[in-house]
Amino acid sequence: MAFRSPFAIPRQLLVGTTSLGGRSAISSRLRCNQRGLATVVPPVTQDATGSKGPTAMVFMNMGGPSTTDEVEDFLSRLFADGDLIPLGRLQSYIGPLIARRRTSKIQKQYADIGGGSPIRKWSEYQCAEMCKLLDKISPETAPHKPYVAFRYAAPLTETMYEQLFADGFGNGKGGRAVAFTQYPQYSCSTTGSSLNELWKWRNRLEGKRANGGSEPAGAIQWSVIDRWPSHSGLVEAFAQNIEAQLNTYPEEKRDQVVLLFSAHSLPMSVVNRGDPYPAEVAATVHAVMQRLKFKNPYRLCWQSQVGPSAWLGAQTSDTVQEYVKRGQTDLILVPIAFTSDHIETLYELDQEVIHEANNPGVKRAESLNGSPVFIQALADIARDHLQKGELCSRQMTLRCQGCTSERCLGQKKFFAGQEHASMVV
Repeated sequence: MAFRSPFAIPRQLLVGTTSLGGRSAISSRLRCNQRGLATVVPPVTQDATGSKGPTAMVFMNMGGPSTTDEVEDFLSRLFADGDLIPLGRLQSYIGPLIARRRTSKIQKQYADIGGGSPIRKWSEYQCAEMCKLLDKISPETAPHKPYVAFRYAAPLTETMYEQLFADGFGNGKGGRAVAFTQYPQYSCSTTGSSLNELWKWRNRLEGKRANGGSEPAGAIQWSVIDRWPSHSGLVEAFAQNIEAQLNTYPEEKRDQVVLLFSAHSLPMSVVNRGDPYPAEVAATVHAVMQRLKFKNPYRLCWQSQVGPSAWLGAQTSDTVQEYVKRGQTDLILVPIAFTSDHIETLYELDQEVIHEANNPGVKRAESLNGSPVFIQALADIARDHLQKGELCSRQMTLRCQGCTSERCLGQKKFFAGQEHASMVV
């Protein structure tokens, strides 16, 4: 989900994606229990003799305002991010201006979905439940401690990092942390931006910038789960939600229902630069259809295009309208690039695309949210990563063919580690 020029800002980004914003004082570390309620997580110490734990598990995502009062702060941070919305040398001026002008409209949209984004609630729940499973299936790296780092909303990356310090990680004490992207498919504008932010704050708080230029002793040892587009557990979770929605149609019509997989679009300038996102989204779709034995016709489409520039298509809204006009009114929208509900599902798909279709046959598959199958998949992905001892995937070591960002180069070299930094090109 990347965004282009100042006059072609995608509706979704302007609409948001997850939790609240603002740099607040460090608060008590919270974990969600099975009812989604918060409980205090005690600090940890690096004294697990004979063990590889404790391990901090950090879920990374874009974030979104939890209340309508937080919308402007969220948008301001979002439009200040040149990785996501490149506005050039005037970014610091144009970004806040666009945010202020759009705030009232976006506040209305969040009000229409209950007053804020649920993505923080779901992210904290998913991470906490995953850590419970990890303690059982990977005891050698236990205890696993859940953290969430949002790019544009609270808990922000720097707040998460300070919380790691407070809980006994880093700052001279060492310890291990895993940055786990909650975008299954990698894009420079989403996962890449979050990793750039994490690298920045690592350097500021305990890296070379923090101690005058030498590599610090006792810093947090980071590794990254940077993509997982065709993991069998992710595929199974998507497939089960699709099957549940298919079962709401009469049995004689189920095989004729068209599945429309929808993901956030990218400007063609980003695609042509070599961003891997379109190919990885397509890989997820194909894996899901294999699991479903290709029983239904399907298409991959893209949502949230804004402005006159060329974007990756076809657009989800246009696709639905066109099929309904042709008489194909049994359609299931599948949000294939999102791991929980947020503004793009609850407002853009549910209240715009489906509402405008005005046909009872047009429906949406449930988002992954609290799916036990999905949370088990997260635990399996994390366990495999911890057991392999990899710092990142091999794909992570390649920049886009047209990338000229020195920030991207430095970030990738850091997360690849000394052994593999030379592979980053």
